[in-house]
Amino acid sequence: MSGDAPIFLADLQSACGTEPSTICDLVHGWTDSDLAAKAAEWLVQKPLTILAILSIAWVLSRLARRLISRTINELIDRREAATRAVYDQELEAVELLPDFAARRIEALAQASARSRQRSVTLIAVLSSMASGTIWVMAMLIAFGEVGINLGPLIAGIAGIAIGFGAQSLVRDFLAGIFIIIEDQYGVGDIVDVGDATGTIEQVSMRTTRLRDVNGVLWVVPNGEIHRVGNMSQLWARSVIDVGVAYDTDLDQAMTAIKEVADDLWHQNLEDATILEEPAVWGVQALGDSAITIRLAVKTDPSEQWTTSRLLNKAIKERLDAEGIEIPFPQTTVHVRREDPPV
Repeated sequence: MSGDAPIFLADLQSACGTEPSTICDLVHGWTDSDLAAKAAEWLVQKPLTILAILSIAWVLSRLARRLISRTINELIDRREAATRAVYDQELEAVELLPDFAARRIEALAQASARSRQRSVTLIAVLSSMASGTIWVMAMLIAFGEVGINLGPLIAGIAGIAIGFGAQSLVRDFLAGIFIIIEDQYGVGDIVDVGDATGTIEQVSMRTTRLRDVNGVLWVVPNGEIHRVGNMSQLWARSVIDVGVAYDTDLDQAMTAIKEVADDLWHQNLEDATILEEPAVWGVQALGDSAITIRLAVKTDPSEQWTTSRLLNKAIKERLDAEGIEIPFPQTTVHVRREDPPV
């Protein structure tokens, strides 16, 4: 018996390899047949292993989708809570303006809907990426079980892709994810992204499209956006500098400017909504030909320009009515005439 053991061990290794599986070992012991042991390995052991791999991949995919959904929803909820807090403060400050309150409640509902839409988009994209990665890894492992090793091939393809530009694509894609998660801007916002300033028309995972005041459509890769100035979130401010002559009664001028701004505030215009009482900050500068008085007005986002235009017109008319001069640079030219030589 002891003399047969090395032969039996050699036969087992030839049939099942140096690390025989339980199925192969049992079948080889029952049948003493290399062919039956190998057949059992392929017909029972490997399918079970592949099934286990695919089952684990399915579970991991479900867990990843649930984790991504929970994480994104928590981030969106925090953002919504911060936005809602700002809106609540504004509603408390203007509780005597029911029309304004109704518009702010509607704006809050729109912001919430936009947040939910962002959440659905991000969850779908990230879940697809996570599931795709998990299933690709599972298939590679499954192919490895049947003796097909695709790892080096895929690594080579990935290396070539990264070397020929995939780095910028990945950078743009990741930047797009953070832009959407953090709600840096959305469709309809007026933003300054450095190279261009305009109204956002489309935000994708790779690029941002915006149209400037001249009608030019700019397509900016997300990875190239290093800083964003958003002029359309929560609130904006219209800052107006009014120049008056040096002999002007400054108290009279500031009172007139304040009354004009207060009048526009109480009108509660839909396209020039002033969120709180306008403030005259006082004398801003002593210029060459004028004393500059600064007026600051907090407005709805994207309405600061309309508000400024209305205020400029109304302030000009009011100062003219009160006889307050708005000076402009003047130059005095002295002409000297000399008699021609005799």
